[in-house]
Parts: sequence; C-alpha cells; structure tokens
Amino acid sequence: MHSPVEQFTIKALLHLELFGYDISFSNSALFMILTVLLSTIFLTFAMRGRQMVPGRMQASAEMMYEFISDMVSSNVGNAGRPYFPFIFTLFVFLLFGNMLGLIPYSYTFTSQIVVTFVLAAFIFIGVTLIAIFKHGFHFLSFFVPPGAPKVLIPFLIVIEVVSYFVRPVSLSVRLFANMLAGHTMLKVFAGLAVMITGAGGVYAPGAILPFLALVGLTGLEVLVAALQAYVFTILTCMYLNDAIHLH
Repeated sequence: MHSPVEQFTIKALLHLELFGYDISFSNSALFMILTVLLSTIFLTFAMRGRQMVPGRMQASAEMMYEFISDMVSSNVGNAGRPYFPFIFTLFVFLLFGNMLGLIPYSYTFTSQIVVTFVLAAFIFIGVTLIAIFKHGFHFLSFFVPPGAPKVLIPFLIVIEVVSYFVRPVSLSVRLFANMLAGHTMLKVFAGLAVMITGAGGVYAPGAILPFLALVGLTGLEVLVAALQAYVFTILTCMYLNDAIHLH
C-alpha cells in the first residue's frame, strides 16, 4: 500500500526555469487552473438562460450568490458591498477546489500550507491596507480595547498585536490541516479495504467494514470541504468588518 501522504506530493508536470529559479508547472497549479475553469463554466452556463423558474444549475448558482450576499451583509454591512465580488470569488474557488480534490486521482491544492498561507496573507495584507486607508493613524486604536483599565493597556496592546498578526497563520492552518487530515484518513481506509480484499479467503468479507467506513468518511469529507470554504470566507468577512468599522 502506498503511503497515505504520497497523494500530497507536488510533482512538476512541465519543468521551467527563469533567472535560475524553478517555476515548473506542477500538479497543484494544474488543479488550480482546472478549478477556475470549472467554476467559470458552471456559473456561465448556469446563468446563461436565467429562467423565471430556475433549473438545478441556475438554482445552485443563485443559492451560492444569495448565500455569500447574506454573509457579507450580516457580517460587514452595506460598507462591505464593494468587496462582494472578491469574497464570492474566494468562496467559489475554495469550494470547487476542495470538491475537485475529492475525485479519485485528482489533487487537493488546499492541502498545501503554502497555498492556503498565500491566500491568508493576501487577505491579511488587503484588509490591513483597507483599514489604514480608511482610518489613517486611528487604525492603531484597534489594538486598544475600549473601556480597558489604563494599567492593563500595555499588556492588552501586546496581546492584541500578537493575535492580529497570528490571523493569517490560524486562517491558513485551519483549512490546510482539515483537508490534509481528511484525505489522509480516506487513503488509510481505502488502502485497508484493498489489502483485506486482496488477502482473499476468509478475510475477504472483512473488507466490508473499512469499505462502509470509507463511504461514511467520503460523505463527511464532502461536508468538511464545503464547511472549510465557508469558514475561510466568513472569517475573511469578519476581518474585513474589523478593518472597516474597527471597534
């Protein structure tokens, strides 16, 4: 049986080099492109007809749109409407990427910490710049909890600053760890079922148990894939709300 973590190996599909740097086209990049293409095709075909009584594709696209619209409105308010296209794109990208990674022999790029950290760092830098442009030096008041005793303010500032700069780490690790752990578990149970079946004889019926567990875990992973896209997106909305409204 292959190692359960072998599925996360980044493989160069096209070796490229620029100014001495390796910029090879990898399986991770391939599935990012496939995610963009599939999500674009889905949304384009779903909304091309725009029937009064929507079909399944149109209903799914409209449901995603309304879901993210409500998320932005409830967590950021009207001030968050200009950022809706980015937040919607982020959710669709993560959702399709997570779901695509559940297909056998595909690749889950959200299981790579470098991918999730770059996304989280981009969001962190973006919301910080929004806060600075909107509030100027008043942004620094974000690190001073309102109503705090003056004697505790120095300690609270340190805690607030550390927790603020930990945001991209926690945001990226949460998505990466959940996708890594779930896919590893699927690989373990799938390999166990294959090994027991291959043993044959009296051991063959024993493959039913890991197979049933595999089916259940697959359903759970579908839920986790959608949930992690939701968690990443709603945390982005909360960070954006902090940047716009401060305390």
